[in-house]
Amino acid sequence: MLFVARTAMAVQFQSVAAIAPELGKALNANLADIGVLIGLYFAPGVALALPGGAIGKSFGDKTAVLAGLAMMLAGEVLLNVSTSWSVQITGRLISGMGGVLLNVLMTKMVVDWFSGRQIATAMAIFINSWPLGIALTLIVLPLIQAEFGIAGTEIAVMALIAAALALVGLFYQRPGQTVAPVSVEASRLEKHAAWAVLLAGSIWAFYNVGFAMIFSFAPSMLVERGWSTATAGSAVSIVLWLAALSVPVGGYLADRTGSRNAMLAVGCLAFAALVLVLWRGSETLPTLVALGLVCGLPAGAIMSLPTRTLAPSTRALGMGLFYTVYYATMLVAPWLGGKFALWAGSAGAALGLGSAALLACPILLWGFERWPLVQERTVLQAN
Repeated sequence: MLFVARTAMAVQFQSVAAIAPELGKALNANLADIGVLIGLYFAPGVALALPGGAIGKSFGDKTAVLAGLAMMLAGEVLLNVSTSWSVQITGRLISGMGGVLLNVLMTKMVVDWFSGRQIATAMAIFINSWPLGIALTLIVLPLIQAEFGIAGTEIAVMALIAAALALVGLFYQRPGQTVAPVSVEASRLEKHAAWAVLLAGSIWAFYNVGFAMIFSFAPSMLVERGWSTATAGSAVSIVLWLAALSVPVGGYLADRTGSRNAMLAVGCLAFAALVLVLWRGSETLPTLVALGLVCGLPAGAIMSLPTRTLAPSTRALGMGLFYTVYYATMLVAPWLGGKFALWAGSAGAALGLGSAALLACPILLWGFERWPLVQERTVLQAN
């Protein structure tokens, strides 16, 4: 159920980019304007990710997620009823606010269900909803637009969100474990736990920077090498499709072998090396295939890190802090990659930034492991 709901969020996020040329004509907007509309979906995350965790604690995870889905639906309705630029911006911001609640609280809900039992596998399946949702959008929405116009695509997105809303509302239940009431002091995120969560969030953010640099700048790099725009985009999409396979495989292997840290470190190092090969090498298609097979392997292990430092009473606030780091980094990273590409005179230079971010992940993991609380909770979970 959580997978379906997060897939709906991915479809809504990508829905603007999937029909960007036609949408630009309808709104009388240029590519820069469309880019703003795309980026606005993530903008509320910096301000709302941390309060989102508190909202979940106050009103309950399921209630807050249903409110988030309702906000996503309301935002999509606004996009459908008016082509006014101000209404479009408002709709995307409202949708993005709902998406923040889903990202923070549904991740916490997965932890509640699977903490201590194949959490890396569960997280890998859950986060795999994002690349699959984007891939589905890139294929299906242009076909719907060609047949039914832009309004048809927006109605399709609304229908998917409404289905997710009904599914979660009617069938989701909390895991069958009793949780004793906790005091205000026990529900506070202590300093050492907060620092561990900040490091875990930084690892997740830097890992995603590696992805962002590929999808943001690799197509332009290939066009600079003489590829057509359509061919370059199709080639880079290979990474997305294969990542849909490598993400759950990586989570399963991390749980099966009990070596989540090794999967994280080796996967990120291999990912970083292949990004450099894509930038500087000549065998593009084999490198893209290898990237797709490798890039998803660390994802489940990374997303399992917060479970090793957060108690049940602090998970909501902790995941809010985790996603605050992610949203802040992802707002800055594409801009920084563009600046780096302009300075170097080549779009491919941004891939160097992505590789550097991936190389930082094992270093941050070393810092994460040094926190005594992480070691203590890991021992307790093992016993």
